[in-house]
Amino acid sequence: MGAAADDRAVREFLAGIHVGDICGGAVVEVTRSREVMVTLDGFSARPLGTVRPADVSWRWKTAEAVEVGRRITAEVVAVDPDGGRVRLAMTATENPELWAFLTSRQPGEVLSGTVAAIERFGVFVSLDDGPDHPVFPGVGFITIPELSWRHIDAVSDVVRVGQRVSCEFLQFDDWNGEARLSLRAMQPDPFATFAEGATVGRTLHGQVTKVVPFGVFVRVADGIEGLVHLREFAGMSVETAEGIPQVGDELNVVVTEIDRERRRVALSPAR
Repeated sequence: MGAAADDRAVREFLAGIHVGDICGGAVVEVTRSREVMVTLDGFSARPLGTVRPADVSWRWKTAEAVEVGRRITAEVVAVDPDGGRVRLAMTATENPELWAFLTSRQPGEVLSGTVAAIERFGVFVSLDDGPDHPVFPGVGFITIPELSWRHIDAVSDVVRVGQRVSCEFLQFDDWNGEARLSLRAMQPDPFATFAEGATVGRTLHGQVTKVVPFGVFVRVADGIEGLVHLREFAGMSVETAEGIPQVGDELNVVVTEIDRERRRVALSPAR
């Protein structure tokens, strides 16, 4: 078969495949990058199916889950007629109930559940309407930054195991098979409130919370800290940091900039 005829045959075959279809085939290669190449049923000329490592299994590593010659079934997640490829997800058929639950969620949807476990990297949530996860304590997961708008020293300052929570759904993490959630999205944003009321040139009273090589951070409102840059302290010695306020000191500062996009406040000492 010539190249043109082969390309036409591939396009005709792929025209009958759609996202959401369940396809069967045989594994013909596992590449060095752990991508699985699959010869699809109905087209034996060459492998058209590919499975990314993250789409092989939420339970096993690629090498443990597949081997050359094994037959698989997987859901079609993308079709590329120009590239002659069908992207497949074995995770969809390995955990059909979990896959269906996660793919049907919409960003902004509110999901409720119970805190199942607290780790240094985030919080697992067992969702009321969600299935069990094959590996983790819960299908829902909240990263540390999504726990609160405010700086927290410990996760236990915000949630505890067994606590009921309602969170906003952010996205389907198809690498781990999780519903990424935000607890802070359900709370008022203190920066937005501050930015609405504060203006450049306004004098505020605050307390120094942190001293860093380039300046000091001052808490000027609940959950709001602004930076007074080192250069703003007139007459100080940069080498010895003589004259820099210390943690706990109170001082009056002037708002010099409010950056809504980066959520930053720039300050200078009140003269």
